[in-house]
Amino acid sequence: MDSVSLTLEMSVVLGLLAFTVFLFVSEIVRIDLAAVLVMVLLGLISQFPATQNVADVSHLFDGFASNAVISIIAVMIIGAGLDKTGLMGKVAAVILRRGGSTEGRIIPIISGTVGVISSFMQNVGAAALFLPVVSRISVRTEIPLSRLLMPMGFCAILGGTMTMVGSSPLILLNDLILAANVMLPEGQKMQPFGLFSVTPIGVCLVITGIIYFVVFGRWVLPKGDKQGDGTSAQSLKEYLRNIYGLDTDIVEIEIPARHPCQKLTFDDLMQQYHVYVIGSAVSGQRWFAPLITTQIETPCRLAVLGPVKEIRSMVLNEDFTLQKDLEVFAEDYAPTTSGVAELVIPPGSGLIGKTAHEIMFRKTYGASMLAIHRDEETLSYIETEEHAPTAIAEVPFKAGDTLVVHITWESLARMTRNRDFVVVTQDFPREELRPRKLGWAMLFFLVALALILFSDVRLSLCLLTGAIGMILTKVLDIDEAYEAVSWSTVFLLASLIPLGQAVQSTGTAEWIAHQILSLLDGWPLWALQTGVAILATIFTLVMSNVGATVLLVPLAVSIALAAGGDPAIFALTVAISTSNSFLIPTHQVNALIMGPAGYKVIDFVKSGGIMTVLFLIVSMFMMNVVF
Repeated sequence: MDSVSLTLEMSVVLGLLAFTVFLFVSEIVRIDLAAVLVMVLLGLISQFPATQNVADVSHLFDGFASNAVISIIAVMIIGAGLDKTGLMGKVAAVILRRGGSTEGRIIPIISGTVGVISSFMQNVGAAALFLPVVSRISVRTEIPLSRLLMPMGFCAILGGTMTMVGSSPLILLNDLILAANVMLPEGQKMQPFGLFSVTPIGVCLVITGIIYFVVFGRWVLPKGDKQGDGTSAQSLKEYLRNIYGLDTDIVEIEIPARHPCQKLTFDDLMQQYHVYVIGSAVSGQRWFAPLITTQIETPCRLAVLGPVKEIRSMVLNEDFTLQKDLEVFAEDYAPTTSGVAELVIPPGSGLIGKTAHEIMFRKTYGASMLAIHRDEETLSYIETEEHAPTAIAEVPFKAGDTLVVHITWESLARMTRNRDFVVVTQDFPREELRPRKLGWAMLFFLVALALILFSDVRLSLCLLTGAIGMILTKVLDIDEAYEAVSWSTVFLLASLIPLGQAVQSTGTAEWIAHQILSLLDGWPLWALQTGVAILATIFTLVMSNVGATVLLVPLAVSIALAAGGDPAIFALTVAISTSNSFLIPTHQVNALIMGPAGYKVIDFVKSGGIMTVLFLIVSMFMMNVVF
């Protein structure tokens, strides 16, 4: 490689690079703001005659219309659309049923599923989606949350390497390759990568991550305490006891076929034993808050809420079977699905003077009424120290009554629009799922995938076709689509693209490559590729993976050309290695799981250190085998 002299423009770009790294590491300002600041400085510096060639100001904002940025926006919208249909929740339910109760089974199922999902949607989105699921599994299995979240988070990051749309660096890579081709002679131009070009590498990385935690998890994962967000039964029990003095528990009971109680209604059981039947399951169908006048069908399972003493008495007297845990109803009474809420009957309500029985409260509102709080008194089927049991279904409502109900959050969201109630409870998930739109969501997801696989249409247009299809068919409305986009990521990426172009156009990348080659003179090609991978790993630990990719791909291309290697493979090495972000919690996924699991930085150093080395070994080996 011929000697390259350092010019004033190169020095300016190097200074901006150093300033960018400083801003990212120090976090004096948010990294997206830091990226916009650097873009503005790049434009202002280019106004001076001596440095006017640092950047083409007329194209300074082209990054916002780049193929990569539009692709990332579309991926976020498509992921939100699939989530809105409840598809992801169904996947989570399967994991809860099949995961068993041991780390050895749960970790591969959760981590493998998240890894596959994150290959088609943003890894932080996949991790966020499964965070409450893992929390529930932690409570049900009594496995500490800290031993489940790190494998899930790491595999979400690894899963982003399975397709070219799985992570921002890989989405960006083909754009950077096309930009680099402008500066290359005809015989050295690089071919863009296909959607599944990296799949063998990503699959091996995900498998490596799963095996690592299954085999060595007992030593590398923090011990932690048994924790989680609690099951619905626990939170409901504590809430009713602390606020209303109702000492209750929630259980699942099984009634065998042809049991004599099939002549009774749910109301008969509730009045006889002073308990609530809040769920029923017959012939594979489940009912949340079934009508109390419904006659019992056998065989069936019931979700029953009431005092432990009363429940045991009912089970013994009626010869029911008491299940150890919630099984059939585990999802229905999970805290992310349902919980306790309070509704006030306002003056002028159309319900004043009517009873819950008259208005068919459960059928009309999809909720089980547990108590009526009136004038400092709490009326309930459940006996307390102060009050005898009350058949609250027959109590006429009065203005000012507070109804304590067990309800799904989806139903509660609808009740906020009902003028007969004032919903006091405000801190609940308000997302309204649209399961009827699942067909449309899957159709346009498959349309986008088919365009990517079987046409030459640009990636951004393929993905945007799927996204706009979901919006037109009302899987999402346009405001929800805007909300699904992480605009900080968009501005971060778009603002760093001009700096990456300046690194290449001013010859700065070539100069840095020359310095590195001088230090590594005589090293074999595979060692240079490993050096690029290590450099990318270091950069992604101190700045965003997007920023590291934009800055290092031009450098990697220059190194490959000078050493006689394949520039496309060196560029891919950078894009893959910027996902090697396990050592410290700077990656978005690691930051997401750090708080809920109570992780410390040393936990990432301990677990992530070995994972970082394994990532380098497996990725380097597979890239050389595949390419």
